Amino acid sequence: MKLAFCFYKYFPYGGLQRDFLRIAKACVDRGHDVIAYTLSWDGDQPDWLQVVVAPVKAASGPARYRKFSAWVNDAIKRHPVDAVVGFNKMPGLDVYYCADPCFEHKSRHLRPWWYRLTPRYRHFSRYEQAVFKPGLSTEILMISSVQQGLFQHYYHTEPERMTMLPPGISRDRCAPENAADIRQEFRREFGLADDDQLLLQIGSGFRTKGLDRTLRGLASLPDDQRQRTRLFVIGQDDAAEFRSLANKLGIAQQVQFFAGRDDVPRFLLGADLLVHPAYAENTGTVLLEAVVAGLPVLVTDVCGYAHYIAESGSGTVLPSPYRQEAFDKALCDMLQADKSRWRDNGLQFSMSADIYDMPERAADVIERVVEHKHEAVSG
Repeated sequence: MKLAFCFYKYFPYGGLQRDFLRIAKACVDRGHDVIAYTLSWDGDQPDWLQVVVAPVKAASGPARYRKFSAWVNDAIKRHPVDAVVGFNKMPGLDVYYCADPCFEHKSRHLRPWWYRLTPRYRHFSRYEQAVFKPGLSTEILMISSVQQGLFQHYYHTEPERMTMLPPGISRDRCAPENAADIRQEFRREFGLADDDQLLLQIGSGFRTKGLDRTLRGLASLPDDQRQRTRLFVIGQDDAAEFRSLANKLGIAQQVQFFAGRDDVPRFLLGADLLVHPAYAENTGTVLLEAVVAGLPVLVTDVCGYAHYIAESGSGTVLPSPYRQEAFDKALCDMLQADKSRWRDNGLQFSMSADIYDMPERAADVIERVVEHKHEAVSG
């Protein structure tokens, strides 16, 4: 079968982008042809995937997205496919992979009232309705039960159109047999002494991920503990605002920023604690990547995958509403604690949990949608 995968932007280290690539590969491995339509592609293009960058320009993001949707629709008319799979909300999808949170909920709870009067709101609201409004045929691949409830609350989407997928954790994140050797070499490379503590925060979108909260937590540690603690931040984002905050807090020398990297598993093995005090997070794949690497996690409960931390006993989940002093105390306590229990619980969880097969399950749904379409045409 021929499949069109549509999304706005590709860059190597985004969560949505990584999921897209793994689902596309699962479909190609089953013998299907996949063509990717996008507005921009940053990075290498796999030789097994046909990539088409739409020649679309506009003065604003929403206008560009509308032109992209129209351009893709025309391209598919010229080169028909069996199904259109979207990774951003847009009209005309047979399957939508729901990597983004409910826009309507964010607009009502994280934006001022007047935001709902803007053209930007009207655009994204219409595009969300084009996927979730009752009576449509779009199959929706969900990765967060919390978000599924929100979409059904605002749109009354039929539950039979929504399939909950397991997390799609890559098995290369699991701690290998030589994990201790990798950790020792990593810490030697970055000049970490045996009694130094390394905090790790991973994810593009530093504001949403709560990096400001992490920096304030680091600055709040007792003097002797703070001097022995470093923070590595990995993500594709502008760090200027947060470098400035680190300077104001007096911790700039202890914070190091990295762009997206291909060797994240080394960082997971070399660190002492993953911190993820996000303001909002649909899922939080990095939480599970830390768990299966044996790295304890400190996370806010707004993250879709935070419940895995509680269920596996591999860290601490901070309840809402968020309080900075609660984060500061939890950070201090976890750094001082013996972390072997959290580590062992995470490694045990990694051996039995259903958290690895997301791309294959997504490919199953896509194949089922195509089969139903063919049956409808022939029947």
